[in-house]
Amino acid sequence: MGTPAGDPTAIAPIHYLHLLQQDPRAFINEIPPSYMITAVVIFITTALISAYVFLHLIAHHPRLSTVSERTFRTTAASGTPTSPQPLPTTSTDEPTLTLSVVVPAYNEQARLPTMLLEAVEFLASAYEPEDWEILVVDDGSSDDTASIALQFAAESPLVASGQIRVVMLERNRGKGGAVAHGMRHVRGKYAIFADADGASKFSDVTALMTAAQGVEKKGYGIAVGSRAHMVNTDAVVKRSFVRNLLMYSFHMLLKTVGVREIQDTQCGFKLFSRQAAKAVFEDLRTEGWIFDIEVLLLAGYKGIPVVEVPVSWHEVEGTKMDLVSDSIRMAWDLGVVRAGYTVGVYGVGPGGPER
Repeated sequence: MGTPAGDPTAIAPIHYLHLLQQDPRAFINEIPPSYMITAVVIFITTALISAYVFLHLIAHHPRLSTVSERTFRTTAASGTPTSPQPLPTTSTDEPTLTLSVVVPAYNEQARLPTMLLEAVEFLASAYEPEDWEILVVDDGSSDDTASIALQFAAESPLVASGQIRVVMLERNRGKGGAVAHGMRHVRGKYAIFADADGASKFSDVTALMTAAQGVEKKGYGIAVGSRAHMVNTDAVVKRSFVRNLLMYSFHMLLKTVGVREIQDTQCGFKLFSRQAAKAVFEDLRTEGWIFDIEVLLLAGYKGIPVVEVPVSWHEVEGTKMDLVSDSIRMAWDLGVVRAGYTVGVYGVGPGGPER
């Protein structure tokens, strides 16, 4: 069947191909606007779909906890370790005490006892007996972190049976994964996570608690410890040039993704009301170092009040962080997290005073 006379679409592809080869400028001038618009729309649509699919592929997918990870061990009245017992669930169970302390610990047998000693001495003096707990989350350690924690509980006269609980993760998940797991299984009306290195002064919990209660809205409130006031002190000034350079670069990067109100996002000393812990950690996706940022992003999306509180802090040897490689990983994860929430790959679930 012949080509209908006067039908330009039938010869257009060949005509434009020859024109493009012979005179690209004439090709651009002659091509109909509708062709250009169609090509641009197809290109943009393809690019967006590809980016969305790629983001899904690289998004953080935290693994589900196993049966054994939803249990804890503690010490009996006799001082001997108990058999595994089921953990409570923050999202469904009612609180039974005032303060829970979550301690993520990965190969911390050397530093953990000092941290526990300071924490227990403060808790025993500031709270009624049986009104506090410490939940040590052993993040797949290869040393005796779990045994050391149970031994400390057995030997301390200030610790009653069941007050120090040890959860053992089958495989290392990262600090964020360990913190989130602990926060999902606390008994307290309030819960704080604290690093096992003891870099923060534990008595600052009082200031964090007061601040969180001061901004609390409909049961939701978060107080984050901050070292920003120490930026000109020896603790920071005497750090290595590379460490300080990475710190300042990271702070600049945070401002570009919208975290501007909190000056120190990475201090491992953050306190949550039970409602806030439930709302944030049920949706947390990041299990690495950058989880603190996602915590703050989720709090912002859910309308949870956050207050920054100056705390005491000192450098402790034995960090598990590799400055260069982990900083690169944090920058990558930060980009993925921000993009994930922006385009809806990461969902903002229920919870929050306005939701």
